[in-house]
Amino acid sequence: MRVLLTGHQGYLGTVMAPVLTAAGHEVVGLDAGLFADCVLGPQPADPQGPRVDLRDVTAEHVAGVDAVIHLAALSNDPLGSLAPELTYDINHHASVRLARLAREAGVRRFLYASTCSVYGAAGGDDLVAEDAPLRPVTPYAESKVRVEDDLHELADGDFSPVYMRNATAFGYSPRLRADIVLNNLVGHALLSGEVLVLSDGTPWRPLVHAADIARAFTAALDAPRDAVHDRAFNIGSEVNNVTVAEIAEQVAEAVEGAKVRITGENGADPRSYRVDFSRFRGAIPGFDCAWTVKQGALELADAYRKHGLTKEAFEQRFTRLAVLRAASENGTVDDTLRWRR
Repeated sequence: MRVLLTGHQGYLGTVMAPVLTAAGHEVVGLDAGLFADCVLGPQPADPQGPRVDLRDVTAEHVAGVDAVIHLAALSNDPLGSLAPELTYDINHHASVRLARLAREAGVRRFLYASTCSVYGAAGGDDLVAEDAPLRPVTPYAESKVRVEDDLHELADGDFSPVYMRNATAFGYSPRLRADIVLNNLVGHALLSGEVLVLSDGTPWRPLVHAADIARAFTAALDAPRDAVHDRAFNIGSEVNNVTVAEIAEQVAEAVEGAKVRITGENGADPRSYRVDFSRFRGAIPGFDCAWTVKQGALELADAYRKHGLTKEAFEQRFTRLAVLRAASENGTVDDTLRWRR
């Protein structure tokens, strides 16, 4: 297929593009480029595609495309809370507009990167499946719920949206993010000798490696229509349902000499949930995630050492909120996070 990959210069997109290409698809990128320079290691080889804000996409950008994989978004809870109105403008309204343009252009499959954060304050120890009540507790998660609802209304005999509710991502990408839990704890352990947890460590988190997300999207792209049409899927593995304290212990095992320190200063995080991932395995026979949290911690520690991660880069270049604040303060972007011309 000819696949439009939005957010191809992001953390996940940089991992996903070569996986799609290896599967035989022609990949066209689309990205605002806000995080294109967040590179750790060799410069990645990006697919061709325009630098364009998601809010400025036109029919021309989806012309001749067979499928869309939509990753582009303001991509975490702190960013969403910093500017809720921009989060809804970009993550919700612009995403639905892209889907409408895609449907009008004859795109047949639209894979949407949602999140397990839609379960938010699920509570309890029972596994949460896709038909569980959605209880988002942040503007980021709420925006994802709204998009899923609106895409459902667009689904028809020719246009198949699929809602890929990713667990919290981890693992090395040439365009690194240090503001997601495992990546952050490994970096802090290497740079300070301490695995620092600011919550009380009790919340449950479902985790999934970036490479497993890429494999899941590729499988969903190639799946029979009836298996995925207008369905939500949790993406991850039950073995990676872990508490934050357990994540910290696995990081300490991966980084020799690092000690765990749980301060509890931020209290108990209301976002706590364990997730059932069996629906996707049922829809895609033979699919399962390959990476464990422990393997990911070892991979990250090795990559951080190999590519010379520094404290300044860890805190500034690879933290989304810091990147956007710096761009705003130096006038590179305006108040709407668009590039200044």
